[in-house]
Amino acid sequence: QVQLVESGGGLVQAGGSLRLSCAASGSMFSFNVMGWYRQAPGKQRELVADISSGGNTNYADSVKGRFTISRDNAKNTVILQMNSLKSEDTAVYVCNAVRGIFSYWGQGTQVTVSS
Repeated sequence: QVQLVESGGGLVQAGGSLRLSCAASGSMFSFNVMGWYRQAPGKQRELVADISSGGNTNYADSVKGRFTISRDNAKNTVILQMNSLKSEDTAVYVCNAVRGIFSYWGQGTQVTVSS
């Protein structure tokens, strides 16, 4: 059974940085795509960034130039480095991993940016 475990959320001041990590367990095989979504109160879940097994990345316009996604295929981990954080980045960040038709989700980690 695949499980995604996130870590690294917390409270940070505007302009600061946080690093989110997601580790997938229960799978011997790598995922086609791994990524991060976020959901702020009263808003729909949105894609923040994702990365293919080949290293192709995709970012939401709102985070381009500030966030960097990376992954370790051998360890089935994905990292989101978040710099120059803004109050509007406050949300629950959820890890996602896709293999074929299957999509797996983590429990989420809270990121709060104080202005």
